[in-house]
Amino acid sequence: MSANKRPSSNESKGGLFSGRGRLSVRFRNLSILLFIIAFSITAAVMNFAFDRLVSNVSSEDAGRYAVSIAEAFSAYLGRQISLMSKAAHSSAVTGWLADEYDEEKKALAFEEMSGIVGELYSFNLYVTLESSMNEYSVGSDSSAEYVNALNIDRVTDAWYFNCIESDHDYIMNIDLDYFLQRKRVWLDYKVVKDGEILGVLSTGLEFSHIAGELFAHNDDNVRCLIIGNNGFIQMDSALMSDNEFLYSYYEVPFEEEFPDAAFHDAIESYLNGVDGYFEEIGKLDVIKLSSSPFRHLTITPIKDTAWSVVILSGRSTLFDDSYFIPVSITVLVVLIAYAIVASAVNYRLIFRPLGKLSQSLVSLKESQDERIFGLEREDELGFLSNTIQDLFHKANFDALTGIYNRRFMESSLVHIMDLLSRSNDYLSVMMLDVDHFKKYNDTYGHDQGDQCLKSVAGSLAGCVTRASDFTARYGGEEFVAVLPSTDESGARMLADQLLESVRSLNIPHSKNTAAPCVTVSIGVTSGKISVARRWEDYMKRADEALYMSKKNGRNQYTYLDYI
Repeated sequence: MSANKRPSSNESKGGLFSGRGRLSVRFRNLSILLFIIAFSITAAVMNFAFDRLVSNVSSEDAGRYAVSIAEAFSAYLGRQISLMSKAAHSSAVTGWLADEYDEEKKALAFEEMSGIVGELYSFNLYVTLESSMNEYSVGSDSSAEYVNALNIDRVTDAWYFNCIESDHDYIMNIDLDYFLQRKRVWLDYKVVKDGEILGVLSTGLEFSHIAGELFAHNDDNVRCLIIGNNGFIQMDSALMSDNEFLYSYYEVPFEEEFPDAAFHDAIESYLNGVDGYFEEIGKLDVIKLSSSPFRHLTITPIKDTAWSVVILSGRSTLFDDSYFIPVSITVLVVLIAYAIVASAVNYRLIFRPLGKLSQSLVSLKESQDERIFGLEREDELGFLSNTIQDLFHKANFDALTGIYNRRFMESSLVHIMDLLSRSNDYLSVMMLDVDHFKKYNDTYGHDQGDQCLKSVAGSLAGCVTRASDFTARYGGEEFVAVLPSTDESGARMLADQLLESVRSLNIPHSKNTAAPCVTVSIGVTSGKISVARRWEDYMKRADEALYMSKKNGRNQYTYLDYI
């Protein structure tokens, strides 16, 4: 730790409290300017938006319509799912599926299922057994007949294997009934007992009936779709009069039907969030489209399915909600931008400089050669930095000699003792005294005495050059050298150098009994640091050695081991 020079004050730079230099003035002006800009943009956008919104009708109808379709579909399917679950968990059904050729169990199962068929919207129930892959058809009059044996390689039988492999109790899809040659909404329900899959129950709901009920209130300004989580259109209100759509296999991806890029992005973003079956009807998503005749898109999920209702609405049927979306986004963006910019300004003008100042002060505590941040600035922070630098210098440096003072020495020794005690390392301490300094003052005057002390301090600092070592003025003509991680041999070597360095100054001293020039007496001690030892003990031992040097004729050093 070498002695630092006293820093120059920032007061000499001028303009410290000028308008341009004041941090508070710049911060106030920039904050006002940013607020005016943000307020002006927000007011202009809001005025434009409200003018547009007045000319449109409410969008709530489209939302209610989408939710009503989703609720109707959920209610329609919910009863069917409940009945299929009842059949799948029936002991009669599971008993027969586990023992297909037991005629008594078969009769009980058919009787159980025929009662359920009577409550279904469908007219029959298909049963496929996992053990034999045989498929049966059960009617509401307890009639039953063997249909065929399923084959994994047959495309028309894929529904069964898809259901078996599903993670859900049931799956839903729209497909043809190949026996009746009609499109149906199929509900396939797994029959499981004790963790073992016994088979699948399947019922087909009349597609045209469901679609007709759902889309009964459509007009030319509204188009309703039901899409699956694979992005394919399952139902389309625009095709309700198309026999090919109603009575044959029809499946088309939404991007082929609608060229609008916003539509694609909205559907794809929505489908990316679909994972399994919806547990409830969620919040509506409303998106503005650019293509005609439809201007808005509303999406909502259908409970207990992986399907969703998509409503395409013309401008005449709903409030043009999309005009409010950019307003909200713009206001939000402006406010966020204002907050970000204001925060950035605050950070740049205040917090970052204060942070650097704080870091430099922390570093200064560890290394006394560290330069405080902001000394060259011309604002309040610069004034603060220079004030701290001045106070630090006054608190830690001797005003006369420019080397460290006693306060710094004592606080540093506490830190050094703590640091060296972890490694049980050596500490050496020297106490130095200018020989017959009172006589020197009496002979040459106090001004010369001050110059003598400065020269001696400079000579000592020139010898103590390691980064970890330092010298300090202890008081009056006494000085201290602190040498961490230095043993006896190192301390003795430095003591010889210090004696010779002071003698080489050749400062005349006619009253010195030890030599015709200014000399010093030194007391040296060394010892390993331990938790039980205190720095005061090292100072006391060095002082004892100094006393012996004086007693033995001065202009020498005396070494005493630390006891």
